[in-house]
Amino acid sequence: MGNRFLSLLTTTTLSLAHTQAIEVIPVWPDLAPGESDKHTGTAQPPKVADPTITRVEAITFPTLQVMRPKRTANGTAIVILPGGGFRYVVPNLEGSEAGEIFNTLGITAFVLNYRTTNTGPSGAWLRPLQDSQRAIRLVRARAAEWDLDPKKIGLLAFSAGGQVGAIHIGNQGDAYNPIDSTDEQSARPDFAMLIYPWRLADAKTGDLMPAIQLSQNSPPTFIVHTHDDQSSSLGAAGVYIALKKHNVPAEIHIYETGGHGYGTRDRPKSNIGTWSDRALDWLVNRQLGDRTEYK
Repeated sequence: MGNRFLSLLTTTTLSLAHTQAIEVIPVWPDLAPGESDKHTGTAQPPKVADPTITRVEAITFPTLQVMRPKRTANGTAIVILPGGGFRYVVPNLEGSEAGEIFNTLGITAFVLNYRTTNTGPSGAWLRPLQDSQRAIRLVRARAAEWDLDPKKIGLLAFSAGGQVGAIHIGNQGDAYNPIDSTDEQSARPDFAMLIYPWRLADAKTGDLMPAIQLSQNSPPTFIVHTHDDQSSSLGAAGVYIALKKHNVPAEIHIYETGGHGYGTRDRPKSNIGTWSDRALDWLVNRQLGDRTEYK
């Protein structure tokens, strides 16, 4: 699987303060559903920012970056779905940077580089949804290996990944045909965090996209959006309302400013960078993380 992206990963992520050396593992044992090759993606030239932003395109063979905390793992895991408009994924801004923050609570993070190459008949979200379901099952199946509690496997999803995440938490069926014993595991996350989920609702009516079918079986969910995000906070609010109607525990934060695509970083004239503090509070309150060694 050696390519430009994996080389970039090796040179840019091993110095994270709260994270052990990152391992990269395949999501599927062979070809992913509907694919004919195994391409883990090509990194585009870094986007100018401070720090720079990595974008990886043309992924046909999804992988998980395993980010284990340097402190003792507390049993909780988060599978992270970066954004990228389904054209690419952003594994640092909306992946490893969040993973390191959650590592501080003893949580193990798994950054999913899902497929970006084919919209398919059901929309751009179908193959990423397949990868997301498989990733949750894979982490649950190998929980003992990573000192995890298989009943504390969650999902953190940004932007386009947040659209996939919103569909995932309401989807009780399989998005692909089972292929091995890993698929005997449940694909349902035990909790979810949707961060500026992209275009979940009709901009005029506010109606959620038909693929989002939330129910009483949806997991407890934490949601963040901004009022000035052009992808509209209506969808985030709609997800919260639907969860409330089904009596599913949920928390929503809609900041007035901050725009879109901030990851866990600060934005000028906005306090959007504090959302991760609220997320840590939520996780601690749900006994999914602790601040025993938090600095």
